Amino acid sequence: MRCHANVLGLGQKTDKLRRLTAQVRFLFLIFAFLILSLQGFSTALADDLAEMGLLGDELTLFEDIPSVFGASKYEQKISEAPSSVSIVTAAEIKKYGYRTLADILQSQRSFHVTKDRNYTYAAVRGFGPPGDYNSRILILVDGHRINDNIYQSGSIGHEFILDVDLIDRVEVIRGPSSSLYGTGAFFAVINLVSKRGRDFQGLEFSSAAGSEEALDGRLTYGNRPGGDLEWLVSGTVGDHQGDDWYYEEFDDPTTNQGLAVDLDGESYRNIFLKASVGDLTLSGGYVSRKKAYPTAPWGTVFNYSDSETVDDRAYLDLKYDRSFEPGWNLVGRLFYDYYFYRGKYPYDWADYDAEPSADPEIYTAQDEAEGRWCGGEVQLSRRIGAHQLILGGEYRDNLKQDQFYWDDEDDPTSLALDSHESSKVWAVFVQDEFHLHDNLNLTVGIRHDDYSNFGGTTNPRLALIYNPLEKTAFKLLYGSAFRAPNVYEQYYNDGGQTAKSNPDLGPETIRTYELVVEQYLGENLRAVATGFYYEIEDLINLRLDPSDDLLIFDNLDEAEAVGLELELEGKWESGLAGRISYTYQETENKLTGEILANSPNHLAKLNLIIPLWRDQVFMDIEEQYTSSRMSVASSDKEQCELGGFSVTNLTFFSQNLIKDLELSVSLYNLFDKKYESVGSAEHVQSGIEQDGRTFRVKVSYLF
Repeated sequence: MRCHANVLGLGQKTDKLRRLTAQVRFLFLIFAFLILSLQGFSTALADDLAEMGLLGDELTLFEDIPSVFGASKYEQKISEAPSSVSIVTAAEIKKYGYRTLADILQSQRSFHVTKDRNYTYAAVRGFGPPGDYNSRILILVDGHRINDNIYQSGSIGHEFILDVDLIDRVEVIRGPSSSLYGTGAFFAVINLVSKRGRDFQGLEFSSAAGSEEALDGRLTYGNRPGGDLEWLVSGTVGDHQGDDWYYEEFDDPTTNQGLAVDLDGESYRNIFLKASVGDLTLSGGYVSRKKAYPTAPWGTVFNYSDSETVDDRAYLDLKYDRSFEPGWNLVGRLFYDYYFYRGKYPYDWADYDAEPSADPEIYTAQDEAEGRWCGGEVQLSRRIGAHQLILGGEYRDNLKQDQFYWDDEDDPTSLALDSHESSKVWAVFVQDEFHLHDNLNLTVGIRHDDYSNFGGTTNPRLALIYNPLEKTAFKLLYGSAFRAPNVYEQYYNDGGQTAKSNPDLGPETIRTYELVVEQYLGENLRAVATGFYYEIEDLINLRLDPSDDLLIFDNLDEAEAVGLELELEGKWESGLAGRISYTYQETENKLTGEILANSPNHLAKLNLIIPLWRDQVFMDIEEQYTSSRMSVASSDKEQCELGGFSVTNLTFFSQNLIKDLELSVSLYNLFDKKYESVGSAEHVQSGIEQDGRTFRVKVSYLF
């Protein structure tokens, strides 16, 4: 019963052509203004800040432009990358008190996060159907694909495989990247670079406690004893009691007056290891997470204890990375992955049309899914004159893609779904970064993927990057990407009761056009402006087959979006740092002209790190604004508009007041703002209330 949301919710009818024309005209007026004035503004702003004493003679991060690996599979300056890129560092993760990858993404321009009190979903550039399991964002750890082979889900909550304390940096790479990575690199690639043994050089203990009886602990040992040997091993445990939640949709004497008690708890365990010697690196991880859910989705019994989901994920990755004369670099990897899911759903034996009973007879339905896959990848790169070439291939064997559904977990004969699938995919790719002139680069890339179950797909990338000055970049980008149908969408059914399979599903496709302006202002500031337009075809959605009244996934819909992203970032050696961003976006169903559900027009974010005492004590502030969004419409609920909201987070962070000791105190949703996330189609609730004010105290000590 792990059903997807209705991907394209209904909205109010608009004049598509008039709106898009006005928006595109507005975007290019903004760009024209930026192009004409940015250089003069840079000099004037730097002079003003120097007079105020904020710049002085300090060197900053922006004296040298940061680099990114995941945009092209080799290190390059972000001003030369064929994407709009943001970098989140380990220091920022600590100072802002980020607890999960979801917290990190929520802070980024053009991203907003939705939580349904079971899973967490990331929306980007106006596209974020609740319940899609992040299948259109590719998540990597050190280049290893984390999305599973059942739902293609990219986990970003506590079910994610890597503790955020082990992240060295996060590369947020916007736009399609199937020309390098294949399926799932649809809207963005999130590449997490993990820490190494040298980052600890000893044993570190970390513990955190917070609201709703939340307790977390981590123990990490890292070492670089000498020579080529370096290793790290870490384990994390967490138990969160959660809160009790009231839902007016269930406000009835037979359903505890709408109060779900002790049904928001969560526990998780994870292990991560990384060892390297010479050109070889072995890494791997395991996470197991159990989560109760209070919202009674899929028509389950409200306020019943046997409502939970379990996710297990593991992988091993062996990477070989060596440079050869004259200038060749060879990278190869072998990997093995595992995923397991189990969901329990309590139902009442009584006829759903009958009057509810205060003492129902309960049975529990159960879903299970298990995936195993292995494969390898090889890539070769070299700079040849004006060309930076990279070519490679990948092979992935989905050994097991099994799904099961029992109407009653206590009755083995009630097995309604017993699906055993397997598949294979191979791919080849090539990319050339060609220096047309000293300050003009052209990047051309293409990848072909061939799937055993639906055939092949080819996806190109083009990027023209002009650098009139060392710290000025204009990027004109085009890319296409695809998302292969997952086995859940192809083969899930419940024995013909309400749903049936569709093994003939085809891939979703997207084409994106972007214009990016990046400008470093003096030594301390960086400004980014991005205009984007994308078109999606063959979106996979549920439909009702009139021939048998069964639900089936099909390639039904088309969507398009236009948007503008603006960001100003500043960093100083004193520790003062900040970032402010604004995103305008409008995303609609091309066939109907209706605005998509969970697609806010406006996102605004402010991040500020203020040093209070030298480089030892900091106050860190986040302000995040999300405008109103339309909810998901379904046969059980009418569509409505959820109001906009602003959330403030505050963290105090200290380091080395006592040698090797770090302490942080965080207040999330400081002003106790009441707001909701959009509920998926399986929820009775149109909006699902989010956490009010919560706190966390965390201490870390390196022995």
